[in-house]
Amino acid sequence: MKVGLFIPCYVDAFFPEVGIATLELLERVGCEVDYPLDQTCCGQPMANSGCEEDARGAEALFVRNFAAHDFIVTPSGSCAHHVRRHLTAIEQTPVVSQVRARTWELVEFLHDVLEVREFPWARFPHKVGLHIGCATLRGLNEAQCSEIGEPRWNKPRALLESVRGIQFVEPRRPDECCGFGGTFSVFEEPVSGRMGHDKVADHRDAGADYVVSPDMSCLMHQKGCAERAGLPLKFRHIAQVLNGDPA
Repeated sequence: MKVGLFIPCYVDAFFPEVGIATLELLERVGCEVDYPLDQTCCGQPMANSGCEEDARGAEALFVRNFAAHDFIVTPSGSCAHHVRRHLTAIEQTPVVSQVRARTWELVEFLHDVLEVREFPWARFPHKVGLHIGCATLRGLNEAQCSEIGEPRWNKPRALLESVRGIQFVEPRRPDECCGFGGTFSVFEEPVSGRMGHDKVADHRDAGADYVVSPDMSCLMHQKGCAERAGLPLKFRHIAQVLNGDPA
């Protein structure tokens, strides 16, 4: 299985250890991983701000980079969601449609495609609050939304449950937005900051030592809010935990 690894621009710039953990994890579970060196942004920030024309170049480059891969995997729910649902600034050729259909977020790729359920090398002896970003939760349907009366499922937790030593704690509002929202945190800074503060306080009150998420953008926002509030929380992307980072 040939996998094209897409590392979001903000992960590449600020959290390269998450990209490395994703690569190592995919190789551990038997994937042949290719990392196109010309990759940049998928175009999501521009498209989310209503600037579709500005997203055109990034989207076209994304397609050129990954057209030859059987699967495109990224450690970002919002990027995967953008490619699958909103990569529309460019002409929708058969190649573009194919790339969009073959793009997966890391957790759903492990859970749904590879059906991995055991990570014998992983140990994380900490109390963990699990955060699933809005695009991952409601766009990719990786867990049940609390406002919808459906049978419960949670793909990130299903993977993490096999990690030795991990203990889950439950915040009062587990699927409430943390306030990042991409460009929302720029244009609505006071609201975003308050939402982030409420989110990290909820995890703190639940007894979490770490907040773990498949969405590093959310963790970046929450980390800043926790530091400003003086809360002793730590943050890890799910790829780091599943890859065996004991923190």
